[in-house]
Amino acid sequence: MTALRKQLVLLAFLMSVGCATNPVAPNSVNSIPAWLTALTHEVEAQPVANPPAFIAGYDYKGESVYFLPQRCCDIMSVLYRADGSVMCHPDGGFTGTGDGRCADFLVERKNERIIWRDGRGPR
Repeated sequence: MTALRKQLVLLAFLMSVGCATNPVAPNSVNSIPAWLTALTHEVEAQPVANPPAFIAGYDYKGESVYFLPQRCCDIMSVLYRADGSVMCHPDGGFTGTGDGRCADFLVERKNERIIWRDGRGPR
């Protein structure tokens, strides 16, 4: 069994018993939408970012949103709506200012909740 597969099996087990080594939303592991769990698996399938990747939940303009920061300088961050659709790219890209559709996000966001953090650490 590969190391990644072992991690995924362990994560699935910990989620099933309501306990995880990574911080989650205060409402419980079961409140994490399936699309968000799939996103964490996608990120874990990529090389470890430095600093390690994380997903944070916020309140923004009356909505619950999920923020995946950029991995590197020219890559844009992604802000997701609660249904998993992409709202915008707040920062990053060639200009460092994202796509301009939510330029005020980094200032206006409220109530940060770390939903998931990549526990693999830098390699």
